[in-house]
Amino acid sequence: MLKIYNTLTRKKEDFIPLEEGKVKMYVCGPTVYNYIHIGNARSTVAFDTVRRYLEYRGYDVNYVSNFTDVDDKIIRTAKELKLTAPEVADKFIEAYHADTHALGVEEASHHPRVMENMPEIIDFIAVLIEKEYAYEVDGDVYYRTRKFKNYGQLSDISIDELEVGASNRLNAQENNKKEDPLDFALWKSAKAEEINWESPWGAGRPGWHIECSVMATKYLGDTIDIHAGGQDLTFPHHENEIAQSEAKTGHPFAHYWMHNGFVTMDNEKMSKSLGNFVLVHDIIKQVDPQILRFFMATTQYRRPISYSETTIEEAKANLTKVKMAFDNVTYRLKDAAETGEDDQEQIDQFNLFKENFIKEMDDDFNSANGITVVYEMAKAMNIYSERSIVSKVVLEAMLDQFQELIQVFGITFGETELLDETIEQLIEERLAARAAKNFQRSDEIRDQLKEEGIILDDTPQGTRWRRG
Repeated sequence: MLKIYNTLTRKKEDFIPLEEGKVKMYVCGPTVYNYIHIGNARSTVAFDTVRRYLEYRGYDVNYVSNFTDVDDKIIRTAKELKLTAPEVADKFIEAYHADTHALGVEEASHHPRVMENMPEIIDFIAVLIEKEYAYEVDGDVYYRTRKFKNYGQLSDISIDELEVGASNRLNAQENNKKEDPLDFALWKSAKAEEINWESPWGAGRPGWHIECSVMATKYLGDTIDIHAGGQDLTFPHHENEIAQSEAKTGHPFAHYWMHNGFVTMDNEKMSKSLGNFVLVHDIIKQVDPQILRFFMATTQYRRPISYSETTIEEAKANLTKVKMAFDNVTYRLKDAAETGEDDQEQIDQFNLFKENFIKEMDDDFNSANGITVVYEMAKAMNIYSERSIVSKVVLEAMLDQFQELIQVFGITFGETELLDETIEQLIEERLAARAAKNFQRSDEIRDQLKEEGIILDDTPQGTRWRRG
């Protein structure tokens, strides 16, 4: 039985979807005013991995992830770049798709944008005013936080604690406009020369929190299965989403709340505000995107990740180990027998890895333990492929199952590229040199091939090659 740690209840719970075989999942997406940094990518990769596992387990996942395309930061960037806010949003949405595609992230079922849902946002706010959960002051609309009785439940913060913090954050003008320091903005009146929309309360634009409530309920319904995002969104963003949505619909907003851990750099949370962030756009020019994906996907989503050259090199080494097992089995298919005497025994033993993988991943998507099972599979594949006689039936069964599991982490291995004639001739020449005990020439050829990115492995079954 799949179990999910629910932030709302602070415990692992059996996953029981609203509709059998289907999952409604909403993940808070980026504010598109810059390229995404690795902290943003961590959330995207973590929940793409969750989605992939749900699909592997047979669920039909309706996966919605939004773009915040109107915001103070976007407006500021537009002024700096001498563009309009929509032009800035378009530029960085395109960049987001390019970066996440490189990281093997599946396209969302829907990628709604705030600007495309303005009528629905205005209607949603109007209902909250009608129900007296919101009020208008001089063109601004605020939510009555205290009126929602369960406010603070998700973040486990009391109203008294929140009141002190809110009072300290607000300036005198904001306090004078609000009925209560805890109240938050649903609609902001227009400022000079800033993008705005007409509404019953005058020209303006929505507050940040209302956007996700509107888009989640529009595309997935009043109640959804899973709502996910970064740990830093628990309060106030997700807390406010719950208050808005449940006040409007009268139904629970989400049954399971999932939050991924931070990416740290020098023991500090990585973020644009702290200035210690690394852009994915830049990283993937220097690091194979699959290595970066593997680095993030193989840590359990709730755990923090420490980004450094050392941890990236560790991920590279582990991914290489997995790829070598795949290559070894693929290579042995060339000389495999059609069948063998112990085919079923070998396949039955290998199938135990799948059972163990599901057991580990069913425990709140524990990808760290799940990838350990894959490493064990790789070891078993290497051992079998070193036999003098191997069975095509077993090798193909191994490859099929191995690829199924590794794809859960967003990793795919294509056909090994063919060597060109020059490299093939060099390998043949080296084999001849070794047979003639001309080890100097043999080593020269090995070094020459290494410069071409070809790594040779001398095994009892002959010399094999791989691209390094």
